[in-house]
Amino acid sequence: MSGLRLSAVAISLLVSQSAFSAQFDFSDKLSQTDALVLFQSENEKASLSFLDKDTRAQLEKALATEAFTGTFGKMVDVLAPVDSKYSRIVMVGLGNNEDLNASTMTKLGGNLHAYLESKKVNTAALSLDAIEHLANHAELSAQLAHGINLRDHTFDVYKKTENTPIVSYHFDVKNANETKSQYAKLEHIQKGVFLARDLTSEIATRMTPVDFAKAAKELESLGVTVTILEPEQLIELGMGALEAVGRGSKEGARLVVAHYKGNDSTPIALVGKGITFDSGGYNIKTGESISRMKSDMAGAAAALGTVKAMALSKADVNVVAVMGMAANMVSQTSFAPGDVLRTAEGLTVEVLNTDAEGRLVLSDAMWYARKHFQPEIMVDIATLTGSKVRALGDRYAGIFSQDDTLVNELTLAGKRVNENVWRLPLGYKDMLKSDIADLKNIGSGGPGATTAASFLEHFAGDTRWVHLDIAGNALSSSAKDEVPAGGTGFGVRLLSDWLLQSKN
Repeated sequence: MSGLRLSAVAISLLVSQSAFSAQFDFSDKLSQTDALVLFQSENEKASLSFLDKDTRAQLEKALATEAFTGTFGKMVDVLAPVDSKYSRIVMVGLGNNEDLNASTMTKLGGNLHAYLESKKVNTAALSLDAIEHLANHAELSAQLAHGINLRDHTFDVYKKTENTPIVSYHFDVKNANETKSQYAKLEHIQKGVFLARDLTSEIATRMTPVDFAKAAKELESLGVTVTILEPEQLIELGMGALEAVGRGSKEGARLVVAHYKGNDSTPIALVGKGITFDSGGYNIKTGESISRMKSDMAGAAAALGTVKAMALSKADVNVVAVMGMAANMVSQTSFAPGDVLRTAEGLTVEVLNTDAEGRLVLSDAMWYARKHFQPEIMVDIATLTGSKVRALGDRYAGIFSQDDTLVNELTLAGKRVNENVWRLPLGYKDMLKSDIADLKNIGSGGPGATTAASFLEHFAGDTRWVHLDIAGNALSSSAKDEVPAGGTGFGVRLLSDWLLQSKN
């Protein structure tokens, strides 16, 4: 029965996020818990005078034995004496005070959580005395909690039992109210990240374009206007590229639009590639990579997650996500190599490779964003090319634009939130010339990430435009810092920070 078909993401949307997340409280008192976590910078030794004599002596001996000097990220763990209030004490290095910022504290929070979780700690008291003299101590403490919760979130709904316990954290901070306020802002961003991660991690048979559209509709409760166009409507609008890519699947393509209008300014458009499964079409993928192609909709997931984050934040921004959704499948109705497709822009595209389908869905989605919203700025985000992975690996996303200001703004935003981008060139448009159509969907030579980006530039019009290629960044095989294994939600923090900073 279709009424019983609920994806794991749909189920998670019905349940409070807090039920599955690390728990926090902020106060100016040190709580009694399983573990006590202390911090020390390279600038000065941590004050241990509040500990009883035996506990202090044991910890000082351990620190001396480990030659602990406060190096960033280093942890020394000791089991506390029998009569101590705590079971264990963990000393964490902060590095140099001058190097402490939002990005480093977020990383530290993620790694601290992973360590405590590995030790099966249920409750932890964190004493932040080491940073209370810093002007931005409340922000740093909140970012530490942010990193903890980002690392804590995992997608394990298909496992028989949950792998990890919930850890309850008690922060001893100088200004509890300010820290709570700072963390509340980050919590809104987290929820957008978690949505994007869950959408990306969900299995392809449970995350079709229709399922994605249903997840988007959930945002209406936050004041987001959601519009969904079905195949017949796409055909009527002349969106022949998007419709063709989805034609081989049973449900067909969808265009999903989620608009959060926090003010009356000219909107910013986020255009997301949403290939819910990419078989490659008739140019079918081979090898192990095909099993990871559920993540080929991570760009759309990031766009939708960003809109959720802005809506929860009640941000003073006008942002619309336009997401081209399709499953690129093989069937008798699939588009084929050699086909010529007419885009809504009016340009025709000769299909030389059905596995270069992301740029096709984006071309029509970009047209729709420009036609219906006349955005001030348009940012498209997509797991677009293997060429980008070969060029930059998985530690940077590729950024393409003729607009130096936008590139600089997004580069700085990426550094602030540990979602780094690296500029790659546009060009090689001559490689996209076709004898039978206006364009080919792949270049006849040239760097693949650049020719793909240059293809998209044909659909940007006069709008200020940036292309983000997040291939390799969307799905992680192992946990690191604040990012767990699975869907990463890459792009939500980057775009959210950029949007919020642009208003400040």
